[in-house]
Order: sequence, then C-alpha cells, then structure tokens
Amino acid sequence: MIVCVAVVGHQNNPLYLQSFTEADDALKLHHIVHCSLDVIEERVNNPKKSGPTLNETFLGLLYPTENYKVYGYLTNSKVKFILVTTDLDVRDADVRNFFRWFHSAYVDAVSNPFHLPGKKITSKTFASRISTLVKSFGSTAPA
Repeated sequence: MIVCVAVVGHQNNPLYLQSFTEADDALKLHHIVHCSLDVIEERVNNPKKSGPTLNETFLGLLYPTENYKVYGYLTNSKVKFILVTTDLDVRDADVRNFFRWFHSAYVDAVSNPFHLPGKKITSKTFASRISTLVKSFGSTAPA
C-alpha cells in the first residue's frame, strides 16, 4: 500500500506531497521524504557506486526502513518523484509503471499555462489523478 508520494523540485523544494494514511504520521512521512533526498543526491553524484546509469531515470529502492520502502525517480529536469510504501514485497516493474504514470500526470499539471514553474502544484486534477493512480497501484494501468 502506498502511504506517501512526493514531487520535489530541482532545488529540493517540495512541489507536492500527499500522504494516504489516516493516522497522524504526516510529519514522519515528511521526514522520510526529506531523508530520501540525501540518498538521491548521493546516487546522482556517485554514479559508479550505485547501480543505475546516468540515463536511467528510475533510481529504484532508495532505502528500506522498519515499516516502509522508499523508491525514487529523477526526471531530466532534476525534479524528483518519491514513493513511500508499506508493502515490503513490491515488484520493481510495478514501481516503474507507477512512476511512468506519475511522470505523465506531472507533465500534464506543469504544462498548464497558469502554473508557475518551481511553485507548488495546486491542481485538483493532478491530485485526483494521483489518488486514482495510488488506488490502482499494482495493476497494469490506472482506471
């Protein structure tokens, strides 16, 4: 189950962060997302030590915690997508597919002529698409 998704700008500024839990753990999830930025920076700056090549946008599993697994995705414009899940048995293919759809929704949201680049994403359509995507996680395509 996905508990949190985030979009972080190229200057590590949060553009969108949504948690999908009913508990009061939003602060903990914000902390996990913030910590994952350090892992992303390390993988980008030391590509020889990490698995993905420079052209690979999917960063894979950034790090597991006791209760969560954190995955990352880096766009060509250095915008980072972060996925936090409680499912400790997630297939990489499902996560790649999720990020592909997430990236598509992001491109549509920032292509809006009224969106200011580098500012928080406030689109209700984007939030709706992400909620649908989170609910359909693990299937082949969002409904």
